[in-house]
Amino acid sequence: MGLPRPLFAATPSKLATFDCPRRYRMTYLDRPTPPKGPPWAHNTVGAVVHLALARWWQLEPARRTPEAGAALVIRNWQHDGFASREQSEAWRVQAADWVAGYLADEAARSDPRREPRGVERTVAAATDRLAISGRVDRIDERDGELVIVDYKTGRSRLDSDDARGSLALALYSVAAERTLHQRCRRVELHHLPTGEVAAFEHTEESLSQHLTRAGNTATDILAATEEVAAGADPEQVFVPVPGPACSWCDFRRQCPEGQAASRPRASWDGLGLLDSSQP
Repeated sequence: MGLPRPLFAATPSKLATFDCPRRYRMTYLDRPTPPKGPPWAHNTVGAVVHLALARWWQLEPARRTPEAGAALVIRNWQHDGFASREQSEAWRVQAADWVAGYLADEAARSDPRREPRGVERTVAAATDRLAISGRVDRIDERDGELVIVDYKTGRSRLDSDDARGSLALALYSVAAERTLHQRCRRVELHHLPTGEVAAFEHTEESLSQHLTRAGNTATDILAATEEVAAGADPEQVFVPVPGPACSWCDFRRQCPEGQAASRPRASWDGLGLLDSSQP
């Protein structure tokens, strides 16, 4: 009898990347990793906002004010990806306002002195096919149960369907429950530009469906990887899935099919408009 098949190390981002097998191959298998395009300004905004909110929870409770959150954005700002210093400075102010407004809303919803169960907390779980792991923006405890909180800074509004359909949130829910040994069913997307919260209450059935989906993706990844290891042409196995979304792919310059299916984007095109005078 042979050894049991190793579990697939699954993170939400790793599974999502296989939506385009070529992008998965370039990200996780090709060595050296092909050169990526320039950094995206909207990713800079998201990264700084997440960092500020994480560090806000490290402050003493008495110092956890909306103004302190805004100051953390200002202090940790980066200029990567913006069209100009002026555009970057305008977005620094915008992001600081988002964080201050969000924290004011959070204070109205709940006691900010109540400590989360986790901030930027790594959680993990295993199934018969997967070794799941991921880092959750925030894990709350409410009425004796855990709640997954995921911050979003994109310009698109979100609703309960987005929370329900998110594979990442479902995997975080499963992993948080198994890591912290406490029931976790509610997942929330907190959209800072609007202050809106999109939530969904998972059931055993809905979580099982997401786990099946993740397991099937892992099976496809392993099959493709083993096929290449056996001598198959990677270009024939990890085929691209070209479309308009290729505009935002870090590897677009290495992918002729992606270039043909999409238009090039400036590194600041993912930002919304602050006002009509923004560059």
